[in-house]
Amino acid sequence: MNKVLNTRAILLASALAIAPAAYAETPADALVVAATIDDIISLDPAQAFEFSGNDVNNNTYDRLVDFDPTDLDAGFQPSLAESWEVSEDGMSITFTMREGVTFHSGNPVRAEDAAWSLQRAVKLDKTPSFILTQFGFTPDNVEEKIVADGNMLTLHLDAPYAQSFVLNCLTANIASVVDKELVMQNVDGEDLGNAWLSTNDAGSGAYVLAAWRANEVVQLTAYEDYFQGAPAMKRVIIQNVSESSAQRLQLEQGDIDVARALSPTDAEAISGGEGVHIEDQPRGRILYMGLNQKDELLSNPAVIEAMKYLVNYDGIADSFLKGQFVPHQSFLPKGYLGALDEMPWTYDVEKAKQILADGGVEGGEITTRVRDLREYTDVAQALQASMAEAGLTLNIEQMTGAQVLDAYRAREVPIFLGEWGPDYSDPNTNAATFAYNPDNADEANATGLLAWRNAYEVPAEMNEATLAATQEQDSDARATMYQDIQRQYQAEAPIIPLFQRIEPTGLRDGVNNWQSGGSVTSVIYRAVTKGE
Repeated sequence: MNKVLNTRAILLASALAIAPAAYAETPADALVVAATIDDIISLDPAQAFEFSGNDVNNNTYDRLVDFDPTDLDAGFQPSLAESWEVSEDGMSITFTMREGVTFHSGNPVRAEDAAWSLQRAVKLDKTPSFILTQFGFTPDNVEEKIVADGNMLTLHLDAPYAQSFVLNCLTANIASVVDKELVMQNVDGEDLGNAWLSTNDAGSGAYVLAAWRANEVVQLTAYEDYFQGAPAMKRVIIQNVSESSAQRLQLEQGDIDVARALSPTDAEAISGGEGVHIEDQPRGRILYMGLNQKDELLSNPAVIEAMKYLVNYDGIADSFLKGQFVPHQSFLPKGYLGALDEMPWTYDVEKAKQILADGGVEGGEITTRVRDLREYTDVAQALQASMAEAGLTLNIEQMTGAQVLDAYRAREVPIFLGEWGPDYSDPNTNAATFAYNPDNADEANATGLLAWRNAYEVPAEMNEATLAATQEQDSDARATMYQDIQRQYQAEAPIIPLFQRIEPTGLRDGVNNWQSGGSVTSVIYRAVTKGE
C-alpha cells in the first residue's frame, strides 16, 4: 500500500508540473483534453452526478456490466461480471464475477466488493441513488436484497423487471464497484468513506486518478494491469478551459489533442482546417416544448396539434442551433433501446392555421418565461414569429435558469422551452417522465415528472404501458413497446420533443477511436490511440 501511495504522490507532483505547460506537440502516449470541468463536486461514484465527474469515474471504475467503447450500439456487455442468470420468476439476477481482476491497490475484485458497493450507494442515499432504489432496495433491506456468496452476487428485486432494464441501470456510475478494503481504511465516522472517495480513487478501471485540482485539471494514468489490457494512452490530462476560442487556439497550435466545449462558430471554423477535424456525436439531451395544460388556450387539442407545425425544425437546426442540435421528434434519444426515428411534423404555418380554424380557435395571447440562455431564447423568438403568422401572440419574459425552473416545478410556466437529459441508459429514464403521470393533482407534487410539471394527465393506457415495458423480458418486444408508446405520445401529448443535442468535438488528426459516450454513457478513453 505504501508503494501505491508513494506512486500517487509522484504522479500528483508531475501532474501539477505538467498541467500549465503548452505543447508544440503533445506526447505520443498522452492525451491532452480541453473541457469545462468546473462542475465536479465529488468523485465518489455514489454521489457524483455531474457530467465531468461521471467522465472521470467512467474511466477509473468498472461496473458489473458496461459498454464496449468501439460499439456503443451493442448495448451493455459483460465487464466485472462475466455472466448472469435471471431466476424463473424474474425476481432475482445472479452474477458470476470475473476471476483475476484487481483494483488499483492490488486487492482482488470480489463479489463481496460488488455487493458492498451497491449496498453503500443505497445507504448513502445521495442524488443518483434512485437509479438503484427503484428496484425496491432501501437502506433497511439492502443487505438482505443484495447478497454475495463466494464468487456470486445476487440482486433480489421487488418485481420481475426486464433484464435489460436492470442491466442498463447497472451501467450507471452509481453502480461502480469500489475497493471495500481500501475504502474502509478511510472511513470518517458513519460516512462509509464518502469524504475520502470524494477526492480519491478506489476503482479497477483502465485509469488511475493521479491528480484533481478543482476548476483546473484532472490527470489520469494508465492502469497497466487492467483486465481488458493496458490502454495506449499512458496519461490523460483534462484541463479546465471554458472559453471556446481558447480551446480552438490550443487545438490549432497542437497544445491539446481534443477540444470538447467548442461553440458552433469555432467548430465550423475548425472544420476542414489543417491538422484538425470535427466529429459530431449525438448526446442524450432532448430540447422540447412543454404546453402547460392548466392554461385554457394551450389545453385546446387544436392548439396542441397546431403548435407542432409552428416550429421551423430544419430552419432552426441549420441556423442558430447549427452544430448543437438536430431535429428529433420523439422522447427517446437516438442510441436508446426503442428510439424512434419517425418525424411526423414539418414546419407548415398554413396547416397550423387550418387546424386552429377547424378547432374554432380565433387567436389568443400567451405570456411565458424562458431561461436567458441563447439557444432557448432564440427558439422562443422563432416560435413567437411563427405563432404570430398563425394569429397567436407569444409574450416572452426572460429569467435566470433557477427562476424558470422554480416556476416550472410549480406548474406556472405556460410554454416551457428547455432540455431533458437521461439519468441512465435505459429507455425507462425518459418514458417514466414524459409518458407517465399516475396522479395529476397539484397535491401529488411529482416535480420529477415532466408530464406532471406540464399538468398533462397521461391516459391510463399509456401509464400502464410504460410500467409494463419495465417488466418485458424480451428486449425486441420491449423496444417495440416503447416505439408504440412514443407513437401514441406523438399523436396527443402536449410535451413536444423538438431537437436532440449533438456534441461537436475538435480533434487533432491522428487521434483515433475517440468516444465521447454517445447518448448512453460518458467519455471512454481506453480505446483511444494516436498515430497517422
